[in-house]
Amino acid sequence: MASGSEIERLIQLLAKLPGLGPRSARRAALVLLKKRDLLLEPLAQAMQDAAAATRNCETCGNLDTVSPCSICRDARRDPHILCVVEDVADLWALERASVFRGRYHVLGGALSALDGITPERLNVTSLLERVQSGIEEVILAMNATVEGQTTAHYLMDHLTDVKVTRLAHGVPVGGELDYLDEGTLNAAFKARRAL
Repeated sequence: MASGSEIERLIQLLAKLPGLGPRSARRAALVLLKKRDLLLEPLAQAMQDAAAATRNCETCGNLDTVSPCSICRDARRDPHILCVVEDVADLWALERASVFRGRYHVLGGALSALDGITPERLNVTSLLERVQSGIEEVILAMNATVEGQTTAHYLMDHLTDVKVTRLAHGVPVGGELDYLDEGTLNAAFKARRAL
């Protein structure tokens, strides 16, 4: 057990990170403290620098050190196709996969009546305004959750003067049918196509 309030505070803060529980946070804290010069101090400086320099893009909602972000400023991207995502993490996932060369719009969440997240709390108004400026297609890349699908349906109802598409749902690459849930199998059957 760690002693000292500073060490306990470090462990508690690390435990709040996704994927780290109390035990993993203790192990991470111990590694950081043992390698103070190589890891802890540079990490602390990098976190301080990132906190000071990072801002939300005024156009799409991405996180970057400049606004508009590097994606919005990239002239090689197709300005007529807009991919709508729930969160910056979704945008980064699509960028890692290098599957999309258009522009993005980050909603900042998904509609949820239980959590009190209404369209007014999301970046829906700015999305509707952006669509009026020459967007030809809006791709809805919502998560395959109840909230994500609710958000997609809401947006489809309000995006009437533009082509609206959404990501396919179904059997993942390398997936085995025996391990898939009924919802995934149902979506896969509905989205089947000719070969």
